Amino acid sequence: MSDVSAEGPSDLLVDRRDFVARMGALAAVAAAGGCTLPREAGPAPPPPEAVEGARAFFRDAPRPDLSRPGYADPAELTAWQAGTLIRDGELAATEFLEAHLARIRRWDQVYMAFNHLLDEDGLRRAAALDDGEPQGLLHGIPLAIKDNYYTAGVPTTANSHIFRDFVPDFSATAVHRLEQAGGILLGKTQMGPLATTRALTPDGEVTTVNAWAPGEPRISPGGSSSGSATAVAARMAASSIGTQTGGSITVPSLAQGLTGLKPTMGRVSLYGVIPLTYTRDHPGPLARDARDAALLLQAMAGPDPRDPRTQGLPPVGDFLTAATPVEESGGPGLRWPTRIGVLAGWADGDGEEARQRRAFLRTMEEAGADLVEVELPERWSELASGTFNAVRLPERSEPFLEYLKDDVRLFGVSLSSWINGLFISGDEYLKGQRAKLALLRLAVDELLAKCDVVVQTGHVPFDMIGLPLAALPIGMREEDEEHPRPRGILLGAGPFGEERLLSVAAAYQARTDWHTRRPPEPTADDEARLTGPRARSRGRLDVESVARRSQ
Repeated sequence: MSDVSAEGPSDLLVDRRDFVARMGALAAVAAAGGCTLPREAGPAPPPPEAVEGARAFFRDAPRPDLSRPGYADPAELTAWQAGTLIRDGELAATEFLEAHLARIRRWDQVYMAFNHLLDEDGLRRAAALDDGEPQGLLHGIPLAIKDNYYTAGVPTTANSHIFRDFVPDFSATAVHRLEQAGGILLGKTQMGPLATTRALTPDGEVTTVNAWAPGEPRISPGGSSSGSATAVAARMAASSIGTQTGGSITVPSLAQGLTGLKPTMGRVSLYGVIPLTYTRDHPGPLARDARDAALLLQAMAGPDPRDPRTQGLPPVGDFLTAATPVEESGGPGLRWPTRIGVLAGWADGDGEEARQRRAFLRTMEEAGADLVEVELPERWSELASGTFNAVRLPERSEPFLEYLKDDVRLFGVSLSSWINGLFISGDEYLKGQRAKLALLRLAVDELLAKCDVVVQTGHVPFDMIGLPLAALPIGMREEDEEHPRPRGILLGAGPFGEERLLSVAAAYQARTDWHTRRPPEPTADDEARLTGPRARSRGRLDVESVARRSQ
């Protein structure tokens, strides 16, 4: 185990008031023009430090039962399961990649999760990896990359007219580190134009569908990282990465039964990611379970000299150890004593959702958690709602002023929000930044003073203040008989509380199987509705309703 894990999770080593001051400094940098489009590669970022728990992670991981019928297809393996078999010589990287490519060839005409495939490059890289001993954490793991991450020599469009011909000559730091860890870039995924809505073309035509309801495009696949989510849920990628400014990792994860993790602001470099806002953008994984999320985060996290948001932070924690439950006489348990804050009324009622929430809480008590009732601090709702647009919209518009001046048609379906950012006055922006810091103080001084992890009713407050969030499935929405699909919950933690979130998610998933549920294959009717002339003519959705459901 790493020294950090031996002493406790990273959130115990952090002065929370220092984090408040840091977020205030980032606001000042943003006001000074800190959010710009990356123009050049610069010096290569250093690789993340070696994690002592990495070897033990694969050695001690439960081996997949390959005799189960579902595992006849290697694409059913999670990233950590496949990594274990690859290290044992029982699975080749090329075999694992081919299994995912076969599903893409068969089904992506229905799902439309990808907008650019790297199958030939991937096969060459997989063959090269098969010739050597597994070294990196992600050796031979096929990954789907949201199309706002720069990828060297590969189109990076953000599903936008602005970047439709853009081919960067370097990769984003996060992508570079995933490849350093042995990951195979499988393709770029569909996304909301410039990360503002669910996956659409720049002119508003629906692309990606929810893997649980492929024949009904009006059932949202989630926010702007929905292509990454659908690729993983449909077993067309072993895992994926997305970005979150307003729910775009956690919302698609909740919609499609995945484990999504939005890290603390600065834990993963944003260099080489087409920006939305300087103080709210977060890169992170959308994965099949907590172990897979830990693998990706471990590979991506760490300081980057090209992104000041990553500098001067506490050491990167041992996420792999955090995502490995402690085996106790009563079953899998939490790695550290953990208080889970439960908002008053969160699990009340007789409905299906309330029953599933109570079942989650019982499971966590059995795993060793202490449940603590908490209340949102006074003025919480006022501060959360009042700062939402005053900060994000100006920060969104400023880096793209040259494009707005040149031709507003370049913004396609998302134009209105970019225009709105131009009409927010300087005093509103400053008041919004002050309100955001006041909200952060309430979070760290009051709400999180009583607990280590807290249930959430929405992503907006913690997105605004840079604190980590995790989404995970806890049941099924059975009320929609035609399209039953997963139901999940959202958990938040204090600054650098990713280890806490992973520990809770891993312990819960060791005791339940909701995260193993997979969507059924598309039917002939689904294919008939979504295939045919003119790119399946999925239709256009009302832009305002798309924005409301996808943020």
